[in-house]
Amino acid sequence: MTSSSAHSRKALSKIACNRLQKELVEWQVNPPTGFKHKVTDNLQRWIIEVNGAPGTLYANETYQLQVDFPEHYPMEAPQVIFIPPSPLHPHIYSNGHICLACPQVHVKGLSTVSAPCVLDNTDILYDSWSPAMTVSSICISILSMLSSSTVKQRPADNDRYVKNCRNGRSPKETRWWFHGSKV
Repeated sequence: MTSSSAHSRKALSKIACNRLQKELVEWQVNPPTGFKHKVTDNLQRWIIEVNGAPGTLYANETYQLQVDFPEHYPMEAPQVIFIPPSPLHPHIYSNGHICLACPQVHVKGLSTVSAPCVLDNTDILYDSWSPAMTVSSICISILSMLSSSTVKQRPADNDRYVKNCRNGRSPKETRWWFHGSKV
């Protein structure tokens, strides 16, 4: 876990365990297109393989997400980061942190996805988290964000942000400033 709280991470609550087991079963039956859960014996940390959607800048590229679930999931958002090397994207920092303020976008081969941050420019992984969201919905939002990108580049403030995140600061501790929704 990249957070400084990695050593003090509390065990999952019964509600969190039940919810994650339910999501894991659903994932095994109906995984989101372009994603593969790498099975481990740790329910509290999922490693997910992400395959770029065909016809996009990220086609034929594979990345890994690390999803760390807090004690009170789903009432509290999981921490979601790319395991380096992370994709070159205007909303993904080189340390794997993701700023997922996503407008309504269309992913080739997938239906239109609307995220709750459209109106107020907050991040669905943090400020606008809802317990109704699932690992699958997070993954689809991330794939939508990647697929809608028109450029492969880091955020303008990448170096400053990464420098300020040394010592394992969690992206959940970040107050995100949005550069805009067009990429």
